[in-house]
Amino acid sequence: MLNFLAKRVLQLIPTLFFVSILIFSLQHLLPGDPALVMAGEERDPEAIAHIRAQYHLDQPIPVQYVYWVKGVLQGDFGESLRIKVPVRELIEQKLPVTIQLGSMAIVIAFLIGIPAGIVSAVKKGTAWDYGANLFALWGISTPNFWLGIMLIFLFSIELGWLPASGYVPLSENWRASIASTIMPAFVLGNAIAAILMRHTRSAMLQVLESDYVRTARAKGLSERAVILKHAMRNALTPVITLGALELGTLLSGAVLTEQIFSIPGFGKLIVDAVFNRDYAVVQGVVLVTATIYIALNLVADIAYILVNPRLRD
Repeated sequence: MLNFLAKRVLQLIPTLFFVSILIFSLQHLLPGDPALVMAGEERDPEAIAHIRAQYHLDQPIPVQYVYWVKGVLQGDFGESLRIKVPVRELIEQKLPVTIQLGSMAIVIAFLIGIPAGIVSAVKKGTAWDYGANLFALWGISTPNFWLGIMLIFLFSIELGWLPASGYVPLSENWRASIASTIMPAFVLGNAIAAILMRHTRSAMLQVLESDYVRTARAKGLSERAVILKHAMRNALTPVITLGALELGTLLSGAVLTEQIFSIPGFGKLIVDAVFNRDYAVVQGVVLVTATIYIALNLVADIAYILVNPRLRD
């Protein structure tokens, strides 16, 4: 296990290096001049020259990249051009919000999608199978913004059970925090649950037709033991990858849902930064998002081994 982890971590280093180059290079393709943005409406030539020198914008792009990487390695992502706040502080404020929201959504998706997929495969051709497939079709087809609005109307306006918008940190009041995020988490988890259900069903159908499952049944094992101990363990391998990637997507792509429920999360931060041409924020947020994606893939690889030790070699 330790050798496997060491190899995977060593593979991550060049990946992060090339990702950082890509992020920095693409950033310079965006229209606009950050020095002019920071100089304000007057755009005094001396002020522009001072800004260029302060942020190394007067240096060649490779030199700018070296300065940026040095800062990143020291935990310094630069400063927001718009609000003059360190990017690191913005990330520390917004990322935990989206991590909580995404974690709740992926838990909801796993709790719904995997059992539904297993039942659909085991009960193939029955009403359970048709019902699970109908749920998956509904989950994939339903727009998040519509479902979010309907949930607000039902649980906030009509029943008054949950707050319609806003966010309460876990550190202040965990009950209020769960109440403020359960609806957007369900909205995000609903679509992922449908995808997980379809993948779980497909994987289970393949595994249930394999030779070792037939052998297990021939030995007289109960159907419950065959499904839970033999079939499900092998069928969950591709589902783990999908779940890790979907969680990474949630951390960067929950913009619309965060907007509907007025949640100050990570997705809204990056969209605002792109529209405001806040280069330092865009670079920092995209780099953190890419790092999270890579880390989640490592977690998925570790989970592979835990679920199926035969993959260790």
